[in-house]
Amino acid sequence: MLPASIGSVEIDGTTLRVYIDNPDAPTSVRELEDFVIPTLAGPQPLTALATVEEVDGPASISTQRGVRTATVSITPDTADIGTASAEVQTELDALDLPDGVTAELGGVTAQQSDAFQQLGLALLAAILIVYTVMVATFRSLRQPLLLLVSVPFAATGAILLQLASGIPLGVASIIGLLMLIGIVVTNAIVLVDLVNQYRDRGLGVVDAVVHGASRRLRPILMTALATIFALLPMAVGLTGHSGFISQPLAIVVIGGLISSTVLTLVVLPSLYTLVEGARERREARRAARAAAAA
Repeated sequence: MLPASIGSVEIDGTTLRVYIDNPDAPTSVRELEDFVIPTLAGPQPLTALATVEEVDGPASISTQRGVRTATVSITPDTADIGTASAEVQTELDALDLPDGVTAELGGVTAQQSDAFQQLGLALLAAILIVYTVMVATFRSLRQPLLLLVSVPFAATGAILLQLASGIPLGVASIIGLLMLIGIVVTNAIVLVDLVNQYRDRGLGVVDAVVHGASRRLRPILMTALATIFALLPMAVGLTGHSGFISQPLAIVVIGGLISSTVLTLVVLPSLYTLVEGARERREARRAARAAAAA
């Protein structure tokens, strides 16, 4: 229905457009051409004032922050949203858009990007919190840094296993990495704490590490294997329709546990011996010089 008149009213600096329905509005192009418009020179047909033609137009017009927008929806045929989004972005970058026209990805892609940013901040916050707790527990700034070395090793194993399984990286994978931060340092804390207890009893660094690693070998392997086998049903996709969340999470945790367990049993004792052994030798040399001076 074409309105009989359109007026503008300004209220407190805001312009409002008023539409008045006309029950006798034209319903065809011919009637629209003959539609009479009141002017200062008298009533005139619309064709005397404008060109009337029938063209195709949008069924609806949407705006965002006052800018006219158009939405194109794409449903990928794969669960790898990241790869699909990258391909769409490549095609958008290759387009020669008119001046004043911009294109950007939205929907699930934008939500996933925001989720990655938020989870990335959560990962940094989790590492900082874990480090603070370990500093308060061990009363040392150096030993907690040795324990945090397990975090990148765990992330490496998690990503490698996910690549080997062909599962795309998603929000569930980042959540799995967030869980790994607390999981992988547990065995390392238990091992280092026992080694420190042996050192407090008078053992040297090397002897304390050997005794501590041998005593903690079985518990560390048992806890890691128990967690890995408990997550296997989720990792192989036995969880049904929820597999798109649980399967990537389980794969990330399993891969991280495997690599972090190897780190705890092999790399961490070596780093501890290297760092604390150097400190022990420096203290021994200072004690020897002090005794010689006395």
